[in-house]
Amino acid sequence: MSESDLARRAHLPDALRVLLEQYPRALWQGHGNFDGLTRFWLERHLMFRRALAQWQAETRGFLDNDRAPRAHAQATARLGGFLINELHGHHHIEDTHYFPVLSAAETRLARGFDLLDADHHALERELAALTDRANAHLHALQQAGDTARTAGAMLAQLDSFAPFLNRHLVDEEDLVVPVILHHALRF
Repeated sequence: MSESDLARRAHLPDALRVLLEQYPRALWQGHGNFDGLTRFWLERHLMFRRALAQWQAETRGFLDNDRAPRAHAQATARLGGFLINELHGHHHIEDTHYFPVLSAAETRLARGFDLLDADHHALERELAALTDRANAHLHALQQAGDTARTAGAMLAQLDSFAPFLNRHLVDEEDLVVPVILHHALRF
C-alpha cells in the first residue's frame, strides 16, 4: 500500500497540489471561470455527504428505538438505494467523460486523475460491502431477525465508509476545480 491509497492518505500527494496552491478553495466561487456546472458538481458532492449522514442518523435512531422497523426499512431502502446508485453513476460519468478531458488539459496532473480513478474502484468495493450489509439488514427486518445486530453491522460499515468517501471527495475537488479554473474548461 502506498501513500496514494485512499484508505491511508491524509490529502493529495504534494506533487498533485500545484494548482490548488494557485487556486485555494477560498477563491473558487469568486473566480471568473467558476461556472454553473462546477457549482452543480460540488453540490452533488455535498448531497452525497448529506445522504450518508442522514442514513447514519436514521440507523442510529433505529438502534436507539426511536424509529419503527417498517419506517426504518423504507428509509434504509430509499437512502441506501439513492446514495449507492447516485455514486455509481457519478463515478461512471467522471471516469468516462470528465477525467479524460481534465487529464488532457493538465498533463502534469494526469497521475492525479489515475489516482481518482483508482479511488473509484476502491469505493466500488466499499459500496458493494455496504450494499451487502444493507440488504442483510433489510432481510432481517422482513423476517423479524436479529435487527439490532444487522443494524449495528450496517452502521459500522457506514461509519467506516464516511471518512473514506469524504477523503476521496475532498481530494477530487482539490484536483478538479483548480484545473477547471486554470484552463477555463466548459463541459
